[in-house]
Amino acid sequence: MVELQANLRPGAEQKVVFITARVHPGETPSSFVCQGIIDFLVSQHPIAKVLRDHLVFKIAPMLNPDGVYLGNYRCSLMGFDLNRHWANPSPWAHPTLHGVKQLIIEMYNNPKINLEFYIDIHAHSTMMNGFMYGNIFEDEERFQRQAVLPKLLCQNAEDFSYSSTSFNRDAVKAGTGRRFLGGLLNDTSYCYTLEVSFYSYIVAGTTTAVPYTEEAYMKLGRNVARTFLDYYRLNSLVERPLAPTPKTRKEKEPLFKGTTLQGQGTSHVGSKLEKRSQTHPKDQSLPTQ
Repeated sequence: MVELQANLRPGAEQKVVFITARVHPGETPSSFVCQGIIDFLVSQHPIAKVLRDHLVFKIAPMLNPDGVYLGNYRCSLMGFDLNRHWANPSPWAHPTLHGVKQLIIEMYNNPKINLEFYIDIHAHSTMMNGFMYGNIFEDEERFQRQAVLPKLLCQNAEDFSYSSTSFNRDAVKAGTGRRFLGGLLNDTSYCYTLEVSFYSYIVAGTTTAVPYTEEAYMKLGRNVARTFLDYYRLNSLVERPLAPTPKTRKEKEPLFKGTTLQGQGTSHVGSKLEKRSQTHPKDQSLPTQ
């Protein structure tokens, strides 16, 4: 786990960006994208310094190390697709996933921490460019706010395609990190899957496919990191001159350890999930897929 945290005001609310990668061991491009993010954030670039001053980045660069070691394409040592077990990961069968989920729950329960973004990095075997998957919410305003980050990334990265970005709640994706955490966290949090092509990208306005290289993947990672500055400037957290902003977020409902809420997007974790669980008692946990 890589944690980047510098010069944050004592006692201030921590705004956290949580990034994971390589849950599917065969998706090697995700490691290069994640490496690009890490390299940029620890650099002396002025933008990196500003981000470290205002945000906490928690990065788990390899969620499936045993699968990577064994050369598996999608599964872990035990034969599980870890990205279908976020609802109820086993500390024995899915230890890395269980540990990351418990850390996220601890942060959610901490009133001084606001987990604002979760991004899970993958590679795609059939589509081109980089793109994102997001969630669908009943709250139209929250749904529109969710589109801001990928739109900004599209402006910063020539290989990122907003037209390929989609928002869904497909049942087959219910156990993924994006879907599960999108239903778990409150309405100030946004969860995405960042996908990047295994082979090439097309720059907007052209028809020529450009093969991806290791450096191109890492460049996408650097552009992802840069985009957070644009996002927070747009939302007035980072300004010139830099100034702290008062806490305006509503207090969070406590989330108890071991919660197995279904990963559908909702506007509020508390009342709406309770109402949903009363209406659909069978939805308290997800089946193993």
